Amino acid sequence: MISFDNTETAFKHKSNNELSKAWWLFKFIGNNKLVALSKPFAALAARIGPTRWLIQETIYAHFCGGTSIRTCEKTIAHLAEYNVGTILDYSVEGKESEADFDHTCDEIEATQNRALLDDNVPFCVFKLTGLARFALLEKVSSDAALSEAESNEFEHVRNRVERLCKKAFDDGTRIMMDAEESWIQPVMDELMLEMMQKYNGERAVVYNTFQMYRHDRLLKLKALIETAKTQNFNAGIKLVRGAYMEKERKRAAELQYSDPIQPNKQATDSDYNQAIDLITNNISCCAVCAGTHNEESSSFLVKQMAEKGIKANDERIFFSQLLGMSDHISFNLAAASYNVVKYVPYGPVKEVLPYLIRRAEENTSVAGQTSRELDLLTREKKRRQKDSAT
Repeated sequence: MISFDNTETAFKHKSNNELSKAWWLFKFIGNNKLVALSKPFAALAARIGPTRWLIQETIYAHFCGGTSIRTCEKTIAHLAEYNVGTILDYSVEGKESEADFDHTCDEIEATQNRALLDDNVPFCVFKLTGLARFALLEKVSSDAALSEAESNEFEHVRNRVERLCKKAFDDGTRIMMDAEESWIQPVMDELMLEMMQKYNGERAVVYNTFQMYRHDRLLKLKALIETAKTQNFNAGIKLVRGAYMEKERKRAAELQYSDPIQPNKQATDSDYNQAIDLITNNISCCAVCAGTHNEESSSFLVKQMAEKGIKANDERIFFSQLLGMSDHISFNLAAASYNVVKYVPYGPVKEVLPYLIRRAEENTSVAGQTSRELDLLTREKKRRQKDSAT
């Protein structure tokens, strides 16, 4: 079995200086009060020269690949040296105009063109809110009647999604849609089912994301797999725990509807592992990108693959973690020949700030995540000091 305790393999790609910077960064992120205080000043800081430089050289440098696809090339090549692939994630958020949505679609297509150059970029990804107004997606998801103008606007959204999925099909690459808030997920599920039915006949090209911290997603996943069997297409699945828990709980309480979130972490973990079991039992019509920073779930997938005779490098199964996090999972798996990809966010510093703030907040809210990162970094620093002394 894979061991995730090998810090030498986990951090072989980091210099001593990079290791030390990572240690201090997670020390900061581990302080809830400092993270809370940083949020109100982040947007202003990104516009001030010296402070902006500080952000770019610390949290941005750790969690992001660069300001553009071109400036991500060093990160792509560096990860590839250790058999780790890249998912280029254009992480600009909060846009509202049609011009912005068209620009984002062009940018995602540019990542698809980059994926054509070599196998080091095996997936491309997009958020539907990067291609459409949130309010429009909310209205469509609630089955509310659309005006003529809104119907035309949504047709543009559908065309953007179609454009990206068709290109992935034509190019022989893969594309996934990230999950977002539960109240806009219905339209996303519908669009991605439509794209799978159209483009996933021979192999999984289009992937939809399932957030297993929602108590209804295991049933939704089962339904997708049954549909794939009946209609003879491949279900492309990105499996995650989720990233909007606090927002989801707050909205459910304010609007007085049933909380969509699992009652506890144990229920989330159970559904995640049940999803892995379901997918590997139906691997003939499924492909999965298992996005997780959880060691137990990663080990469980490795075990399931071994028990079912699925090779480590089977192209239907990928493991995925975020750049700058859970390197002990990513690099130890890659060293054992499993397919591994890192999400590599990119974009202008001030535009990517919402993503970076969310990363910091998630690290403070996930029990044990920051302390685990710190412990591993500390152990590797001590190991290197001991080696240099002998």
